[in-house]
Amino acid sequence: MIYGNLNQTMNKMTTITSGKSKFFRKKLRKNLSYIFNLVTITFLVGLMIYIFCQKEKNLNAQTIKLNHGWGYAITNNNRIIIKQTIIPVISAYRSFQTEKEAMAVGQLVIKKLNANKSPTITKNELILLKIRL
Repeated sequence: MIYGNLNQTMNKMTTITSGKSKFFRKKLRKNLSYIFNLVTITFLVGLMIYIFCQKEKNLNAQTIKLNHGWGYAITNNNRIIIKQTIIPVISAYRSFQTEKEAMAVGQLVIKKLNANKSPTITKNELILLKIRL
């Protein structure tokens, strides 16, 4: 009789213990899943940032012949990113008079882009490049 009561008590304790360990294992598995997902997402975001930051700039300036003068286009890996058909900054709607002028301004824009600066041109820069306004 004593042995039977002891056996029942042990079975109850085993059931309680195994129930706790099942709960603990489920919780552990859930937490590890969250941690794994967080690590995976962090890795992927870091990889994307690395890839986008390492993209090389392959900038080129090309002149464009227009009906009434010249313009320029800035390309990056053969995709046009800037197309300028008029002289920037001035109030008149005029194209560059020579191909040389258009190329000079295009080269200045590339220089600014490579230095991670804004590609905007000022009137002072046009004067320094001897662009006929």
